[in-house]
Amino acid sequence: MAFTLQIGESAPDFDLPGVDGNNYSPGDFADAKILIVVFSCNHCPYVIGSEDRMNVLQTEYAPKGVEMIAINSNETENHPTDTFEHMVRRVEEKGFQFSYVRDESQDVARAYGALRTPHYFVFDADRKLGYTGRMDDNPREGGKETTHELRDALDAMLEGREPPVPVTNPLGCNVKWAGQDEHWIPPEACDLV
Repeated sequence: MAFTLQIGESAPDFDLPGVDGNNYSPGDFADAKILIVVFSCNHCPYVIGSEDRMNVLQTEYAPKGVEMIAINSNETENHPTDTFEHMVRRVEEKGFQFSYVRDESQDVARAYGALRTPHYFVFDADRKLGYTGRMDDNPREGGKETTHELRDALDAMLEGREPPVPVTNPLGCNVKWAGQDEHWIPPEACDLV
């Protein structure tokens, strides 16, 4: 069995605390035509380089029925800037246009098979996975990307088509797993890396 959720599989459920004081689950976005679940964090330079594009994407696609939720699953003992308190500050600094929640147990990251930050999972109206991977080919430096796989997938799915490229390797830092070296990837995760 692959570590990472496969195309056509259903979105695993969760109930996680958001920085705004509310808990969130996929059911909270039931009216969305498309739901983007992205595994993110506060410290990864690939995430930091993508945050402005994530905000723009949410702003542009929300009127089309797209919603995004970012999940921080990183352990915080060795990465203290990924604590909930730092998440709250990050949202205040960046003015996120999407929900940002904490997966302290890392159970949700395991259920989705998150490999890196950022790692995007795009679900259709039936919450079946249509795309997984990266936003584009240069998450660290906005404006220098030459591909747009996430946008291409959204545009296709909104038109009822399959994404032209449904799976890409996410580009970013490894998810920081509790009790593991910071570069550790689960051995069964060789399906994408």
